[in-house]
Amino acid sequence: MKKIISLTLALFTAFALLLGATSCGSEEKNERILDGGARTLYVYNWGEYISDGSEGTIDTNAEFEKYCREELGLNVTVNYSTFSSNEDLYAKLSSGAVSYDVVIPSDYMVARLASEGLLAELNPDDTIPNYQYISEDFKGLYYDENEIWSVPYTYGTVGVIYNTEMVPEDEENLGSWALMWDEDYTGNILQFNNSRDAFGTAQYYLGYSVNSDNEAEWREALALLIKQKNVVQGYVMDEIFNKMKGGSAAISSYYAGDYFTMYADNERLAFYHPEEGTNVFVDAMCIPKSSQNYDLAVEYINFMLTEEIAIANAEYICYASPNSLVYENETYIEDMTEVHPDAISILYDFDMSKMEFYHDLPTETRMLMNSLWEDLKIESNIGIAIYVICGVIVALGIALVLYNIIEKRRRKYYFDKYAK
Repeated sequence: MKKIISLTLALFTAFALLLGATSCGSEEKNERILDGGARTLYVYNWGEYISDGSEGTIDTNAEFEKYCREELGLNVTVNYSTFSSNEDLYAKLSSGAVSYDVVIPSDYMVARLASEGLLAELNPDDTIPNYQYISEDFKGLYYDENEIWSVPYTYGTVGVIYNTEMVPEDEENLGSWALMWDEDYTGNILQFNNSRDAFGTAQYYLGYSVNSDNEAEWREALALLIKQKNVVQGYVMDEIFNKMKGGSAAISSYYAGDYFTMYADNERLAFYHPEEGTNVFVDAMCIPKSSQNYDLAVEYINFMLTEEIAIANAEYICYASPNSLVYENETYIEDMTEVHPDAISILYDFDMSKMEFYHDLPTETRMLMNSLWEDLKIESNIGIAIYVICGVIVALGIALVLYNIIEKRRRKYYFDKYAK
């Protein structure tokens, strides 16, 4: 009996040891799978806003995947998608319906996302070694004063792009926002299709702050935009590229960096910063609170600040870079001068005293802006509907007249025929 008990205990102990050894082996294996297995990094960025390998450029996302394989031992795929406005980005993140690992909003939207608890703390001084190359001029700005939530990716300004073949050199409104309201160019003017930038054009023209909480000023800006809709061809974002490059529009407000992309295909295009003032902005890399790959997102942000990759992105998107590895690089300066003789001055040398950052608006002001934007769009739709209805009425009138003429001739024909 004792032998049976002893044998049973021995077998039980051996089984327990074997189970323990198997369990430890499984944990180690799982860790290896986690570290070396396939992972997907979800990146959400503006359209046309990263070097993607086209036309001989560096595919920076592919290079990151290669870096992960060779340096980190990770099988990573970058799932890259784009948005056309900060408001679109906000709608996606705030809905909770999707999860991204790296997003690149503009300054005021960084502040808003952080205030609503939608961003993870990044603390780049501690987590991003290449953060040391970001200019001090772009650290601790109003939207992230304590440098917790973001790393600057690029910066730029808003101005007016125009076609020199369609807008003469002696045009009196050149240099002013007034050109965007000039009736001489009716049907050839493009306006931003996002509320903040569209209202900004009107507010600068009126001499108001884009961060005003004065309802009367916002309504005055709306009235100006409603007046403008009579001369506007359409409200656009990425569609502007084909329209301005192809010459199907003469004038548009847009971002300075994108001007160079259009100029490469149409050297008749020119650019200026309006004398009344305009927007300066920073787009920054952030990690959403919902990210499932925080460590990988940190690696991605740091990788985007390395010299070769940062220069590739800056040259591809043609926006100003806050990274000293870029703006101090002689090859970069030469390359940009080849893109446009005034590229460096347009991107880096401008009067900041006439520039204003967008700030995150108070909730009431933001709701007012969104409501007024809807009013503008409704006004626009009603205007189009009126033209369509008038066109239908005219067409019906013409058809009725033609019908009466034909009917009279038919009756006369039969009357003359049978009267005899």
